[in-house]
Amino acid sequence: MRTREEVDATLQVAKLNPAELLPTVHCLSFGLGASGAAAGDFCLLELEPALCQQLEAGHSLVIRGDKDEQAVLCSKDKTYDLKIADTSNMLLFIPGCKTPDQLKMEETQCNIIHTEIFGFSNNYWELRRCRPKLKKLKKLLMENTYEGPDSQKEEDSNRSKYTTEDLLDRIQASEEEIMTQLEVLNACEIGGYWRILDFDYEMKLLNHITQLVDSESWSFSKVPLNICLQELGPLEPGEMIEHCLKCYGKKYTEEGEVYFDLSSDKICRATAQMLLQNAVKFNLAEFQEVWQQSVPEGMITRLDQLKGLALVDRHSRPEIIFLLKVDDLPEGNQERFNSLFSLREKWTEEDIAPYIRDLCGEKQTIGALLTKYSRSSMQNGVKVYNSRRPIT
Repeated sequence: MRTREEVDATLQVAKLNPAELLPTVHCLSFGLGASGAAAGDFCLLELEPALCQQLEAGHSLVIRGDKDEQAVLCSKDKTYDLKIADTSNMLLFIPGCKTPDQLKMEETQCNIIHTEIFGFSNNYWELRRCRPKLKKLKKLLMENTYEGPDSQKEEDSNRSKYTTEDLLDRIQASEEEIMTQLEVLNACEIGGYWRILDFDYEMKLLNHITQLVDSESWSFSKVPLNICLQELGPLEPGEMIEHCLKCYGKKYTEEGEVYFDLSSDKICRATAQMLLQNAVKFNLAEFQEVWQQSVPEGMITRLDQLKGLALVDRHSRPEIIFLLKVDDLPEGNQERFNSLFSLREKWTEEDIAPYIRDLCGEKQTIGALLTKYSRSSMQNGVKVYNSRRPIT
């Protein structure tokens, strides 16, 4: 145990003026025996103020990832990469250690506090905000799509199904981000499990609804829920009819009745997917004619409805269109650009933007992504982008 005299002598050797220091002195010592901690026994985590406040308020932070995945940390609504940051200074864990600001407030006399070091570390975990890793979510749900209550698949109890808790365990994203993506995927809860409708079954439901709208001469902006359920109930479960209405329209209430405003763009897009999914390539002019004939009367088809779903090749003769869904592309930035540039050597910004927009982080633009992962040039007066590296 050091005495005050020994402390003052040490300060004198170090040529430090005691008057310029706080009167309280911490004398640190490492614990001996079983109570002594070694490096690696503890992990330090550096948090931004907002996350600290969440912890102090009683909320949880969760580390997610399988053994073959880079771990991420998730709050209720955000996802962060975990990176180890080394430091040249040894970081000490000292229980009850008081900061200079705390000591100034206590107005203590000159004293010595003997403190045992509880542990130490030469590194800490730092967090970097990242995009949630949601591609796996669709992959899991597509293992067992819902084809309707009469499908033989529903009788097989061995087929994979996932509850909310299952998805929270498997997906590297926050709960809020997962729930938002389930909505984007048009997933629904059936018997406590999250399911994606088989596309053919979804189109069957949509066809029932559009045919009813046509036979009743309703406006697509005012489709009554109750009558839909009454008329289509004998054909399909009511919850599936309502789910389909939610997928393709917006719900609203008028004079106590629930209506749906069906989206012309969504219906036209789904119809185009149905036409394209069984064709490798489709003559553009023929496709546009068949597409317009296939949508409900009064709806107008436009190619801009297919952004992120289909790609037009204007350089082939005749011009062609083919299915290219952004959901099917790699999740990583470099892998995504490699995939796109292996498909087409040069892209205009208008063509490539729908396929990279989801890669933009906070305050990041499509232009910034293109600058980082591609090289621009002019071709016939139009700016085009090609890969910065050879594509094998």
